[in-house]
Amino acid sequence: MKTRKKALLATAATAAFAPLALVPATAATAAASTAASYTVQVQLQTVNTVKESSGVRFTCPAGQVMTGRAHSGDENGYTKYSCSRILINGEQVTVEPRNWSPEERENNSFFEAPQNQVIIGRFHEGDENGYTSYRAAALWWQGRQLRIVPGPWGSNLRESNHSVSASPYHVMIGRRHSGDENGYTSYRFGSVVVDG
Repeated sequence: MKTRKKALLATAATAAFAPLALVPATAATAAASTAASYTVQVQLQTVNTVKESSGVRFTCPAGQVMTGRAHSGDENGYTKYSCSRILINGEQVTVEPRNWSPEERENNSFFEAPQNQVIIGRFHEGDENGYTSYRAAALWWQGRQLRIVPGPWGSNLRESNHSVSASPYHVMIGRRHSGDENGYTSYRFGSVVVDG
């Protein structure tokens, strides 16, 4: 009798634990355990002021990208450029500068950074009949290029009195302008995304 009880208890214990050992993790559980999560931060670092007409080839400091611009007055007024660094999971992103874009007349200018690139610099010389160009850069983190998801173009702002800044997690990817200082400027921003 004791032997039969021991055998039944052993069988019951095996049956109770067998399902735990035999049931595999669901696909959702497996995906959740292997999926990476990323925290993207865009932190303002510097604000630089240049005379708009000066012909300065302004580029954000190394490791930074353009996240804002303000201008007051005509071509003799001043432009402020806001530059930020990007961190992913606390690690700074590498900014890889590209060549300057071809120059175009400011009074009918349009620039959008190439796919998955951002703006890091701008050049302008003279008044609205002078020339403007931009410098773009690719962003890298842990050996992979980051993706930039473009947002919509912003509303028109009067060039002679405006200030614009990227919303959180966004960077500047485009600018267009028509007319003189009383004409309008608009911007395009994009969000920084880590794939994989």
